[in-house]
Amino acid sequence: QVQLEESGGGWVQPGGSLRLSCAASGRRFSSFTMAWFRQAPGKEREFVATISWSGGNTDYADSVKGRFTISRDNAEATVYLQMNNLKPEDTDVYYCAREILGYSASGTGQYDYWGQGTQVTVSS
Repeated sequence: QVQLEESGGGWVQPGGSLRLSCAASGRRFSSFTMAWFRQAPGKEREFVATISWSGGNTDYADSVKGRFTISRDNAEATVYLQMNNLKPEDTDVYYCAREILGYSASGTGQYDYWGQGTQVTVSS
């Protein structure tokens, strides 16, 4: 059984930064692509970023390119999302997810495990 637990969300003013973490339990974390998504109440889930098992491939939504950075530490079974220059439109619940097979850009893959989410609020 795999569990994903996000942390690091909170409130920040526009232009500020947050670093989200997603800690995974279970074996073989290093074998899987991981991704971040976000969703607000009443809205569709939106892809944010993805990273391949080795960290050698990453992809980002156009709305966060140049501001967000995804990374991973396979030894710690953790994936991170560094978010800089945050904007009010980044306010959402952020979820990490594990891709079932391979690596898919733009979040188009299939994901079998999801975390419970962490709230990010950007406002003045």
